[in-house]
Amino acid sequence: MERLQTEVLVVGGGAGGTAAALQAARRGAQTVLVSEFDWLGGMLTSAGVSAPDGNELNVFQTGIWGAWLRELERRHPEGLNQAWVSFFTYWPQIGAAIFADWVRSLPNLHWIAGQTPLAVQRVGDRPSAVRFADYWVEADIILDGTELGDLLALADVPSRWGWELQTDWGEPSAPAMLSDWMQRYPVQAPTWVVMLQDFETAIAPPIDLPSAYDPDVFNGAWEGYGVESFLNYGRLPGNRLMLNWPQRGNDYGEGCDRLVESESARHQFMQEAHQHSLHFAHFLQSQLGRRYGLAADMFPRYPGQLGGGAFALHPYFRESRRLVGLTTVCELDILPQPQGCVAALPLNPDGQVEAIAIGNYANDHHYPNHSIPLQPKSIQWGGRWTGTPFTIPYRSLIPANTDGLLVCEKNISVSHIANGATRLQPLVLGIGQAAGMAAALCIEQHCQPRELSVRALQQALLQDPTAPTVVIPLFHPTLHHPDGLQWQQHYLNHPEDYPLDGLALSVALPSSPIPADDQPVHWDFKGRFRRRSPQTFELCFPKEDSKSPSLGSKPVNPFVSAQADPEAENPIQLVTLDAAVYQQLQVLDDEQAVAIIGQFNPSGNWILVESIVKLA
Repeated sequence: MERLQTEVLVVGGGAGGTAAALQAARRGAQTVLVSEFDWLGGMLTSAGVSAPDGNELNVFQTGIWGAWLRELERRHPEGLNQAWVSFFTYWPQIGAAIFADWVRSLPNLHWIAGQTPLAVQRVGDRPSAVRFADYWVEADIILDGTELGDLLALADVPSRWGWELQTDWGEPSAPAMLSDWMQRYPVQAPTWVVMLQDFETAIAPPIDLPSAYDPDVFNGAWEGYGVESFLNYGRLPGNRLMLNWPQRGNDYGEGCDRLVESESARHQFMQEAHQHSLHFAHFLQSQLGRRYGLAADMFPRYPGQLGGGAFALHPYFRESRRLVGLTTVCELDILPQPQGCVAALPLNPDGQVEAIAIGNYANDHHYPNHSIPLQPKSIQWGGRWTGTPFTIPYRSLIPANTDGLLVCEKNISVSHIANGATRLQPLVLGIGQAAGMAAALCIEQHCQPRELSVRALQQALLQDPTAPTVVIPLFHPTLHHPDGLQWQQHYLNHPEDYPLDGLALSVALPSSPIPADDQPVHWDFKGRFRRRSPQTFELCFPKEDSKSPSLGSKPVNPFVSAQADPEAENPIQLVTLDAAVYQQLQVLDDEQAVAIIGQFNPSGNWILVESIVKLA
């Protein structure tokens, strides 16, 4: 067995662990990353959820998340705007290759694949080394980036699993008492993602009839959506279809306690979850015909592993063991303030802002055939629905009574209810980036994570030379705006000034420039602007306009504020991720002639607007 010694050890190559290892090494710390698979990225890649949710607005595309998106766009020339559940869909192997390229480019980052943690060695109350099948790795700071918080269990660090009652945290959406179904489903259901391929004019190979198959389990899967909208939910480039479908689909939540009981119990759960997704794929082919089959070229196959081929390498785990930390993120911490559209900034006991990562997704929970009423945290923005932004406090990454350890995945100190908003992929990348930076700073300053100045961590994140990231959620300005860093600093120093509308004080939004007559500009679309409601925008084309996009049928999309009026002249929804464009859409006159640069998405039936100008 090989023995290694390093400054920072990251256990787990998921979204958070990969980001943590990258950031720690970029800051200069000697870092070892140990992953189960030779695909890095977890939820984003090896778990197959290649349609990330949250942090989609341009202003929130910062840090490692933003840099990764830009590289995805470069490697996917056909574009990422293919589905309606997300503005970014891609082949997971391309996402994994980006992470691998970044990791291999760092000489002080040693990556070991194919290993899982087996034991933790402690010196006093501090974890000091982790044993794997072929390695002992000793480190000054250890980060748990495992999908299920396995290192917490091995190190005997207190954690939580399952529901809390309303009396525990005062959360408005928490139950007063646990019902029978809540005890049956203690955590959110995982999903074993499977990929289909649209073979178009060819005939797909048959999906063999699996054992113990019951088609009634899946009847009604696309009820309320229609087949086309269902298939376009997770459409990827190249006619691949990602299936991560909650409504009578491939979520699987039976016996989730087995995930944290024993290795054999976990394996049994995994077999059942994989079989459930195989059943779902067979059901779809039996209902939709042999035009659709398994996309067998999406994941590598490993001897003895359940996944591979059309199936992700492991399930998408929505919930993990959750650390008992110095502070716990609860539902009230992620909800918008009264009469506002942003959550309050978290403060530590000294009154300092301790925000280190941002998220904005709605609170989304998955249980088989059950749901709970959740306090709303969504707003209409840019012609569509999005989530209200919130932040993660640094102390939620630090164990209450254990030194030498940080968490960097879904295993932060968070309540079961709030986990529905904190578990999303872009936010977990941000958590990992912050944890990796904190670990590197602890090495530099010879201190423990609980002793590190949160302000020093925030400044390092804001000014990182490779992937600077915001820590204060603002709809404007971006960090790259000339005043962006100034406003981040201002609200760190003066949290009492943080605006309820999320717009920095006295910042004017720029408008799209109108080109001069002699300046050639390629406009993708021209038509008449129409406002269906204060937050619903359309572009109408003359019926005879041959340049209007071929709309085909219009699938119902619950993520868009309202559907186009079928009686109008070729109307199509306008949405944007850019604050300046959004401001223009809000003030344009109805029936104004406009020209647009943007991308048409037939799955979502929208044009994603990048620039818009008035025409005479």
